[in-house]
Order: sequence, then structure tokens, then C-alpha cells
Amino acid sequence: MPSHQGRCHCGAVSFEVESDLKQPLACNCSMCGRAGTLLVFVPEAAFRLVSGEDALTDYQFGKRHIHHQFCKTCGIKPFGWGLDADGHKMFAVNVRCVDGVDVRSVEPQWYDGASI
Repeated sequence: MPSHQGRCHCGAVSFEVESDLKQPLACNCSMCGRAGTLLVFVPEAAFRLVSGEDALTDYQFGKRHIHHQFCKTCGIKPFGWGLDADGHKMFAVNVRCVDGVDVRSVEPQWYDGASI
């Protein structure tokens, strides 16, 4: 898998992710729909927080299964995390925060999260 670097807007939070970044999920839930995130899901081994752990704040809502991580300085949500059905930690990386990605070149899969 190719490795990519990403960051929040101000650069306080940076990460690396191993993914082809193809077919990100576009969800219409109250969080994703308002934020405009395009999410690629990767296992814990494919994600590495490079810097900014102290710059992150956690937000949870609804069933509190997903940890939405925000930069305290700029407010950007570069990634979140939760557990898959088998209890393994998974990261949801916002493709819009990955360096060099033209979001017009990816084909999102639409997910009706508002109905859950």
C-alpha cells in the first residue's frame, strides 16, 4: 500500500496513513454531512500519528462508538477512530486532510448514516 502524509489546517496535527485512498466513504450523518468529510477506513497498523497528540480533542455523540478527533487550534477533523465488529481499532482518515489528494479524482461511496 502507498504511504501518505496528512495534517490538519494549522499543521499542529500530522499523520501517516497506508492506503490507496480509493473510494472514500461520504456519509450524510449529522457529523460527516456538516463537516464534508470523505473517509477511508484503515486498521490501526496502517495509521501513525506523527505529531500533535496534545493538540487533539475528542468528541463523541450518539452511541459514543466513534472518537472524532479535532485539532484544538484550527478545528479541523483529520481522522477519527473506533472499533470494528471484531473489536479491532480502526481509523477513519479524512481524505481531504491528506497531502496532495485532488478529491475530484476519487469516487466516493455514499453511505446513509442519517438513517441509523
